[in-house]
Amino acid sequence: PTSICPVQENVLQRVLQLPVVSSTCETLQRKYSSTKESHPLMASVCEVYERGVQGAGALAMWGMEPVVRRLEPQFAVANNLACRGLDHLEEKIPALQYPVDK
Repeated sequence: PTSICPVQENVLQRVLQLPVVSSTCETLQRKYSSTKESHPLMASVCEVYERGVQGAGALAMWGMEPVVRRLEPQFAVANNLACRGLDHLEEKIPALQYPVDK
């Protein structure tokens, strides 16, 4: 692993790409979808919640944009430090490279 994340990659993307994390997310997504399919009332509640979260997320991103732009150099430094930490974890904990069922 490299000690500095490539420009287009960030530590969150790297974490989400770890097999242990991605397989957990896939399992949770399947459970969520099957619950929505088997319980119509739950599906309608979930859809309202999903729309609310999307709207709130968009509003938060719009409001945070000036702050994020101003703090971009600090975020880049923090991202690089976090990537180095992730490199270390990937070396020390090989299980991160396996799906949850393994």
